[in-house]
Amino acid sequence: MPLTHFDGAGNAHMVDVSQKATTARIATATGHVRMQPDTLALITEGRAKKGDVLGVARLAGIMGAKKTADLIPLCHPLPVTSVSLELEPDPDLPGVRVTASVKTTGQTGVEMEALTAVSTACLTVYDMLKAVEKTMVIGEIRVTLKDGGKSGRFQAP
Repeated sequence: MPLTHFDGAGNAHMVDVSQKATTARIATATGHVRMQPDTLALITEGRAKKGDVLGVARLAGIMGAKKTADLIPLCHPLPVTSVSLELEPDPDLPGVRVTASVKTTGQTGVEMEALTAVSTACLTVYDMLKAVEKTMVIGEIRVTLKDGGKSGRFQAP
């Protein structure tokens, strides 16, 4: 399948979606921030010096989804109709698991918005805790669900 972000000469361009149908679209992405158990305890016990880590990261993720077209050069600015983030402490990781769901009614999907929401939330967790642990690892950011539009439904195994 040819890549749609390149023209016949191989130059990058924004895909023309003007002929695509306007449909309800949703995308979900996940990721995590792995950290030491003592660092996770700062979150779960509310002892982080910068404040409510999960609450601030949730807001950052929402803001990130809304700013995706400003950050990713070939993304279309979309009328995002809903962004939700779940940030769950996971002692087995140990760390925080992040899930973002983004909805729109438009001519192109919101996978990039969901990925940006997760990325921004994870980066915010790192930022708020980096004074106590610089070895945190952000990982496994991926699309787990995409629905709507011509290509239909995708769900990660």
